[in-house]
Amino acid sequence: MNALGTQQAPNQFGNQRYEILFEPGTYGSTAAPLDFQIGYYESVEGLGQNPGQVVINGTIDSWNQCTDGVQTQCYATDNFWRSISNLTINVTGLTGCNAGEDVWAASQASPMRRVVVNGNLTLMDYCGGTPGWSSGGFIADSELNGTVENGSQQQYLVRDTDIGSWTNGVWNQVFCGDPGAPAQSFGSTPVSAGGPQPYTTLGTCPTTEEEPYLYTDASGDYNVFVPSLRTNTSGPTWTNGDTPGTSLALSTFYVIDASSTIDQINAALAAGDNLLFTPGVYSYSQTIDVTKADTKILGLGFTTLIPTAGQTTMSVADVNGVNISGLIFDAGPTNSPTLLTVGTQGSTTSHAGDPVSVDDVFFRVGGAEAGSVTDAFVDNSDNSLLDNIWSWRADHGAGAGSWTSDTAATGLTVNGADVTAYGLAVEHYQQYETVWNGQGGTVIFFQNENPYDVPSQSAWMATPSQNGYPAFYIPSGVSTFQGYGMGSYSNFDLGVPIENAEAFQAPNTPGVQFNDLLTVWLNNSGGIQSVINGTGAAVSSTNAGPVNVVTYN
Repeated sequence: MNALGTQQAPNQFGNQRYEILFEPGTYGSTAAPLDFQIGYYESVEGLGQNPGQVVINGTIDSWNQCTDGVQTQCYATDNFWRSISNLTINVTGLTGCNAGEDVWAASQASPMRRVVVNGNLTLMDYCGGTPGWSSGGFIADSELNGTVENGSQQQYLVRDTDIGSWTNGVWNQVFCGDPGAPAQSFGSTPVSAGGPQPYTTLGTCPTTEEEPYLYTDASGDYNVFVPSLRTNTSGPTWTNGDTPGTSLALSTFYVIDASSTIDQINAALAAGDNLLFTPGVYSYSQTIDVTKADTKILGLGFTTLIPTAGQTTMSVADVNGVNISGLIFDAGPTNSPTLLTVGTQGSTTSHAGDPVSVDDVFFRVGGAEAGSVTDAFVDNSDNSLLDNIWSWRADHGAGAGSWTSDTAATGLTVNGADVTAYGLAVEHYQQYETVWNGQGGTVIFFQNENPYDVPSQSAWMATPSQNGYPAFYIPSGVSTFQGYGMGSYSNFDLGVPIENAEAFQAPNTPGVQFNDLLTVWLNNSGGIQSVINGTGAAVSSTNAGPVNVVTYN
């Protein structure tokens, strides 16, 4: 495990993908603990029906990366694309400064789901040199029985998780349906200026449906478990026994590997099969067409899909109950209109009883390879659930740093009504980064960085008189929306004083409500002139922020 972790720790844009499956049982002991690290594109998963059936006596760790080789510039801000799920960690084994901790220093696209941690969990690698920043994480359906040290995590979302105790915050810590979570305390004065901790706390989550997962039954056969839809949720699904839901035999899935063709995949979908992608990077010249209701599409080991002919990578019809999970959608060399489209624009069909859900799905424009797309993810499906989505136009890696390469206008457009999103991050796109056209939407946690590489103010204007583009845009026709714990940051790094008039733009109407908004100036030139619709002070080199707006409607 450590050899694999050492290989993958620096392999940010490599093609290797790994799904590590622990069969039910106990691994390691207090005397001989199983302590191992994981890096990029490693997904560690227990194969029990519930987390208690796979027990790790030890730790599963994600460490800082040091850019100078001498442990004085060490960060977790690029620790992406790794995960832990469906197991129990009895924390033991680390020594010295790290003794008594499981170290999970990870940022976006690094979910922890269905995990029991008996012992302390730190979300920051504070022992190896300068602790450095960590930036955004996601924990759901878990039980954290010790102390969680937030440390340098700038923003974080915890959902439907039992929490022993939680310490400190930086800018934006959001809790939804978490027994033991700290009380609501987000204030107009930021913690850096003596204000309260930046905690946004909701007692329950409105509608949730946990991500499907692989497990083995008593005969050792593989199955996929699909958890049930829940409303007004609080705490893990498995607290009172087995998670409610439906088990699907692996025989109902078409299993995809390097030999599978796009025609075979689409034929399997047309025949009513589900899809299971084995770990890999897959390039296709035609769209993956999902037409049947309740189709389940699972990617193992951060399966990555690339369109080669400028097509939409995956299109889902306006049907009930489709689930897409565990995939990375990369933009391809020819501009695509979208990477993922769900539902049919203009449809008014309700899917409230059996919604489409998209879990741990990540979009990249550039980074691993140069690419272009107009709108990375378009969601037209009413009542759909978005759970841990990161849509990223790369700020480093292949094609990054040039305004005319890795082109992408928008990272997410929501046209469906009554869509609920948890753990949404959209970053660095070139126009309106998130467009929310649907009525009745709910967003619980949003994180954004404005594009770094804007070459001039004139190249980045929403209108002839409006500097820049808001990170989150709700047009005037929307009359109902709820947002909680939402932040946007600037880092214009070409030496040009770029200004963004407002981070959030929305109709000023009672039905459109925002709670706990903030902006931050990170570095370099220019800044953000207001938080929302001209409300909230500017952030710049003379006022780095955060600037908080507690309520707006």
